[in-house]
Amino acid sequence: MGNGILVVAEHEGGTIKKTAYELLTKAGELAASIGGKVSALLIGADDPGDLGAYGAGTVYTVTGDAFTHYTTTATVAALQAAIEAADPAVVLAPASPQAKDAFPRLAARLGAGLGTEVTGLEARDGRVVARRPQYAGKAFTDVHIKGDLALFTVRPNSFAVGEATGGSAEVVALSVDVGEPKVKVVDTEAPSGDTVDLTEADRIVSGGRAVKSKENFDKYIRPLAASIGATVGASRAAVDAGYAPHSEQVGQTGKVVNPSLYIAVGISGAIQHLAGMRTSKIIVAINKDPEAPIFQHSTYGIVGDLFDICPLLTEEFQALG
Repeated sequence: MGNGILVVAEHEGGTIKKTAYELLTKAGELAASIGGKVSALLIGADDPGDLGAYGAGTVYTVTGDAFTHYTTTATVAALQAAIEAADPAVVLAPASPQAKDAFPRLAARLGAGLGTEVTGLEARDGRVVARRPQYAGKAFTDVHIKGDLALFTVRPNSFAVGEATGGSAEVVALSVDVGEPKVKVVDTEAPSGDTVDLTEADRIVSGGRAVKSKENFDKYIRPLAASIGATVGASRAAVDAGYAPHSEQVGQTGKVVNPSLYIAVGISGAIQHLAGMRTSKIIVAINKDPEAPIFQHSTYGIVGDLFDICPLLTEEFQALG
């Protein structure tokens, strides 16, 4: 049986994502209880940056033409090589589209247990136990992995980022042969702007059907989000009506989010929407219907007309700087 924890550190063009620091912080806490060292894996990049300062004793890197863009085959091969090198008891990765695709195949290949979309991790009796929401967040399940290797994908923003300690990591370059690629990425198109992706955003402002038009969505929802540095989201009804693109949809048929702050504007609180945001740490609802279901799940509620409240909030947030 292995020991220690391996963290998959995702990056964007070589810039390490915040999820890596969240997972390294939690891995350090868990390793202090279950024993073993903390290591990290970078796929498609060879600069460990400050991963060592956040607790990684060793950073394994896998580079080459096959790893420039994501493909399932190459990523699973890199993950397997890193696990063989590090021999961990636990592997943590963000619940990103890439990990959601690669980890089930990795688990099947290694005969390992897999817990997905977890929002909590704790050490219990020398092993790591995860907690994951189910039934659109109505219930929580503790996930115990019986085998020697436990794989977990963790929702972004589930853990706080600790302070950098100033440490450094040993860098180990792994040679991984994936053979003739079965899939070839011919081009990638980066999203416009520098807005944080919904699934990783710490703050989100979402608009619903009550916004009434795309013009109103752009006039009221987007400025409010910009005033607090939030990412814009939308309900399915707003997306279906053409107020916002599908890439901004939150819910069962959109994106599952886990921000520190979620502001729901003109959203009734249908179960399909709650399925995508119920685990948000603070939920603020703005709705003129005091009986709207969203208020049952909100930390704070404002009963009133969104067309009056949004400009007031935007003005106050802008004044705060």
